[in-house]
Amino acid sequence: MRRHVRILLLGEPKVGKTSLIMSLVGEEFPNEVPARAEEITIPADVTPEKVPTHIVDYSETEQTDEVLRQEIVKANVVCVVYDVTQEETIDKIRTKWIPLVNGGVEKGSKIPIILVGNKSDLRTGSSMENILPIMNQFSEIETCVECSARNLKNISELFYYAQKAVLHPTAPLYDPEDKQLKPLCVRALSRIFSISDQDNDRVLSDAELNCFQKSCFGNPLAPQALEDVKTVVWKNTSDGILDNGLTLNGFLFLNTLFIQRGRHETTWTILRRFGYDDTLELTDDYLYPQLRVPLGCSTELNHLGHQFLQKVFDKYDEDRDHALSPAELKNLFSVFPYMPWGAEAYSSVPTSELNHVSLHAFICQWTLWAYLDVQRCMEYLGYLGYPILTDQESQTTAITVSREKALDLEKGQTQRSVFLCKVIGPRGTGKSAFLQAFLGQSFTKPECCPARPSLYAVNTVQVANQEKYLILFEVDVETEFLKASDAACDVACLMYDFTDPNSFSYCASIYKQHFMNSSIPCVLVCCKADEVEVPQQYGMNPAEFCYKHRLPVPIRHSSLRPTAQIYSKLAWAAMYPHLNGSDMSSTSFWLRVTLGAAMVTVLGFALYRAFARSK
Repeated sequence: MRRHVRILLLGEPKVGKTSLIMSLVGEEFPNEVPARAEEITIPADVTPEKVPTHIVDYSETEQTDEVLRQEIVKANVVCVVYDVTQEETIDKIRTKWIPLVNGGVEKGSKIPIILVGNKSDLRTGSSMENILPIMNQFSEIETCVECSARNLKNISELFYYAQKAVLHPTAPLYDPEDKQLKPLCVRALSRIFSISDQDNDRVLSDAELNCFQKSCFGNPLAPQALEDVKTVVWKNTSDGILDNGLTLNGFLFLNTLFIQRGRHETTWTILRRFGYDDTLELTDDYLYPQLRVPLGCSTELNHLGHQFLQKVFDKYDEDRDHALSPAELKNLFSVFPYMPWGAEAYSSVPTSELNHVSLHAFICQWTLWAYLDVQRCMEYLGYLGYPILTDQESQTTAITVSREKALDLEKGQTQRSVFLCKVIGPRGTGKSAFLQAFLGQSFTKPECCPARPSLYAVNTVQVANQEKYLILFEVDVETEFLKASDAACDVACLMYDFTDPNSFSYCASIYKQHFMNSSIPCVLVCCKADEVEVPQQYGMNPAEFCYKHRLPVPIRHSSLRPTAQIYSKLAWAAMYPHLNGSDMSSTSFWLRVTLGAAMVTVLGFALYRAFARSK
């Protein structure tokens, strides 16, 4: 909504422009009227819409044509004042003032105009017979008000209608020539209807109508009022009522009726409650509410977000098979201006062979969005109507911002539920297959696929009897050079090929460059473990390298026989980074114990022999 309203009064000399302003301000007709009133500002707290209003007078004798053009550009609404007793001032509306204000302006950009017939106290009849043809000719004319500055008749109403023309404009909503809602208005109201149809049966029941009414206007409708509304729709439309509920066409008809009867504020109240601005686009304030995410913190969906998304899932699972088909997903995202769930989303979560999405997969994808790009996640929640349906201030209430990772490391514990693992290794190692195995799916070679699988895979794992979300990201690099941003994560999975003698040297190089002196835990994974092993062309073998750098020994992995345990170990390392290199249950720990015991034995035997010789 606009933060202020600027009203410009135009008209022939002596029609009473200045008198109208002074009568409004002084609440009495002035004894002396100057040639032009100074600009006045009515404070927000004394206007019906709680918006400060600036009223600007114009005088041909005191101001130039250039000043007039500047004032027209700055005005939000123009009041063209005429004298009801002087017909020539009415003629000038058509021939002079409206062309001056909106001449050459495109249809959708015209300034709204209020016609003001002053001096009604001097005429017994109405001037409307002469005004109606003009109103029919110019669609930018919002209304006509007959008033009297001397008797203070309709003075407040005049400025109220002018303010209303700005705050609740007709132009974006309705085409008076075609007598129907404009396409953008239909699009916005259709989205609102779809969000309000909470059971997805294509009609608004009495309960849904009252939820909608309470959300937009603060109170539900009385039972009789509700029946009266439906009766009006039923009498005027053939398909507005179905099964005693309001259809989309009935909903659109009601809003058309509001506008035709001059109750634009009703439709605008609905539109603004659902986040729309004057151009019928969703506002940035609605889609992107402010959320502070300090450096080192991450974002994830909380219980409110999960509850809302489960309701959305249940709403659009029309066949109740606990999965969303591609058609059901398309229906779910019909309230979006574009389809966010594309081929990449299908390959980043566990789906069925028919590409049906379970609730688990649905939440996994939203978890990925929330972690990687929380602003986009909140945008999506906004499209679905989260703040309206949950009666929350904004989408930020669905998001939890974690504390800094450095503090987690210091405390030795974390409350986070989502962890990011970067999967790094030379090409051909089997990274893509590793991601698809995490989703319980086999990997098809890229040349056989219509599209390359997503670089992300997200699923849940069990860590210490807790369910956590693990996000795998395949780092696609060709050389041993890796940017610092590519290395940033909660745990690094360094992968080498069991059958490639040069594969491990890549992992060793990456480890030394980015992870050796960092607090990011690393897990080495040896891929293609079902094939014949070849020695690695490196200064030491992988087990020795891990021992030297206090890393767990490499975990063997085969895409033919994948195990869930390997992914749990990655999540474990991310969840307990302070234990990096000191996992008591790991093979590396027992290897160190065994080597240590052997050293003690050798040293003891040597001391014994030296002692024996000395005797």
